[in-house]
Amino acid sequence: MALALASCGGNKARPRADLAASKVTTIGVNAYLWRASLETLSFMPLVQTDSNGGVIVTDWYANPKNPGERVKVTVSILDQDLRADALRVAASRQVSQGGGWVDAPVQAATVQKLEDIILTKARDLRRRTITG
Repeated sequence: MALALASCGGNKARPRADLAASKVTTIGVNAYLWRASLETLSFMPLVQTDSNGGVIVTDWYANPKNPGERVKVTVSILDQDLRADALRVAASRQVSQGGGWVDAPVQAATVQKLEDIILTKARDLRRRTITG
């Protein structure tokens, strides 16, 4: 009986893994997705950040190497779990034309690439937390 009781509560590895659980957060959304999103978009000026609602909105950003084009990004984190479907990225693109800015299509691969970068960073952050 002593052996059975010892095996019930003697697992020291569990608290460390629990430390990295997806819902251990003081904000309203998954902390790893939130931090990864902010890191990924850190080169762009931010207009709005709402950690409780899980929304990050950038201002227009023009790459200095291509000043005739600018991009604006909105990231929405929809859940407290670290899952691919808990992240939504939307982008708007404009090109300079006749002295003004005109809306232009954004390649679907651009949005997908941003999502992949954020998800990879979030998983890496979680992995580092678990392994210490």
